[in-house]
Amino acid sequence: MSDRPPVGRPSLRLARAAMRSHGLVRVGGMDEVGRGALAGPVTVGVVVVDAATRSAPAGLDDSKRLSPLERERLFPLLARWAPAWAVGHADNDEIDAWGILVALRVAGLRALAQLSAAPERLLLDGTYDWLHRPVPAPREETLFDAFEPVAPTGPVELLTLASVAPPVDLMPKADRRCTAVAAASVLAKVERDRLMSRLGEHDRRWGWQHNKGYSAPEHLAALQEHGPCDRHRRSWRLPGAGPRPGEVAEPADPQAGAVRDW
Repeated sequence: MSDRPPVGRPSLRLARAAMRSHGLVRVGGMDEVGRGALAGPVTVGVVVVDAATRSAPAGLDDSKRLSPLERERLFPLLARWAPAWAVGHADNDEIDAWGILVALRVAGLRALAQLSAAPERLLLDGTYDWLHRPVPAPREETLFDAFEPVAPTGPVELLTLASVAPPVDLMPKADRRCTAVAAASVLAKVERDRLMSRLGEHDRRWGWQHNKGYSAPEHLAALQEHGPCDRHRRSWRLPGAGPRPGEVAEPADPQAGAVRDW
């Protein structure tokens, strides 16, 4: 029988089990947001807990299962509750230059480098360790193709930051099982949403105050009308952007392969 808690509300059980089994003082949870957006950064949150950490604030859950108001309510509570936490970003120009997986790694390493107390081990949501192995996933042909080939070494910044990355344990739906991962997802989501709302106030054509850069109908319509701006991920196949060099333009279907807000 599995010792994993059911996929319900997150708890500290997994973090405490990791501390006991590995003889650790601190463990962390990490999660990303913005990977499937068409504009703005990809953002990674990390939360560190230790043996003295008490239960998380009431109502904590995977950020995708919380309303914006619930996430905003939890943000200051989680910031006070966590022994250490941080959020890192990699912006759209960096995504275009390095590819989404290297950008994820850079954002995660930037978050880790900010921590006042480093974790000795991390629980990472998902099934792929992009924090240590930023190589392309199998190519997927979608309208918004995020998986462009990238150099396996990535930007020079990785050479100076890579030493802060501890060992990683992977777990699907960790943001629904582990308090530290759920808290990291909420903190990252709120910080990225606030950033996109500020950008949306500066240029209201895209409706980023509401869609946060994802493929909502009004965002797709604005791309068709205006084309992309300097905050869009121009290496992706975006409506209104025209073909890439050497490609033949094809009609864009906003419903085909649209990347959702994961």
